[in-house]
Amino acid sequence: MAVVGLGTYRCRDVPTAARAAIATGVRVIDTAPVYAHGQAQRGLAPALRACPRASVSTKVGHMTSRQAEAAQRSGLITASEASRRHSIAPAYLAHQITVNANELARSRLDLLYLHNPEYDAHGDRSRLRSQITQAFEECEHACHQGLIDGYGVATWNGFTDGAFTVEDLLSAARDAAGSNHSHLKGIQLPVSLVQLTPLAEAVNGFGPIAEASAAGLQVWASAPLHGGELVDMITSELAEFIGSDLSPAEAALAVVASTPGLTGVLLSASSETHWRVAQGVFRRPSIPFPQLRRICHVLGA
Repeated sequence: MAVVGLGTYRCRDVPTAARAAIATGVRVIDTAPVYAHGQAQRGLAPALRACPRASVSTKVGHMTSRQAEAAQRSGLITASEASRRHSIAPAYLAHQITVNANELARSRLDLLYLHNPEYDAHGDRSRLRSQITQAFEECEHACHQGLIDGYGVATWNGFTDGAFTVEDLLSAARDAAGSNHSHLKGIQLPVSLVQLTPLAEAVNGFGPIAEASAAGLQVWASAPLHGGELVDMITSELAEFIGSDLSPAEAALAVVASTPGLTGVLLSASSETHWRVAQGVFRRPSIPFPQLRRICHVLGA
């Protein structure tokens, strides 16, 4: 069974969510400089200072309009990148690593993701591969400087749209490191009863989750409740089918938590009560493969 961590993308109150998560034993927190209108990382800093053993992952890619304007004025990104408010260019990446660390009050980042690197690739896989390799080269440099422990890719649809594969990322990391011993550490992708294809593939031993896990990478599932929408979408009959004693929210989490190959699941919960309920789900035995396959079949995955 996977572990549960705090994902701050959907948090209305990041400091409160972080305090509640840490109080109930959560020790993995995921964030980004663009979350909470650019304030998420600063909001997390006090909780992280109070819990120095907590592991934090953050990102480089998307930016707020204010961040984009500042980066363009500093000559770190082009006018086109500022307009798109997205960049994984090496100069911007190096700059943002320092900004992220300062905002999080950390001297070293545990994991840095390229945030949706496919965002402006427009189907040009060769160009995207080159951009990712150059970004990974900067990440390798940051690892050797002691600024980050490792790096990865957080994507919404990069795998499902065919922008890249796990092998593409592994190959880019080998090229960036100049050897087979890169600091590529993990991937993050959405898995839920709505985004069920990665789970269905993993149960059958293929797809990005299975491939990344086999390569020794961490695999983190985002949006397990699909932004909270799943709670109202799951009928009592479906919850009963998944597990006879589960609420709709618990049923949705139980399916994702049972995905083979996952390291963990990132949840945006704001109260200690919600965190304790979620952790109860993650302490349950995993749903057996035959039942997971039946769930996928019923939901058309």
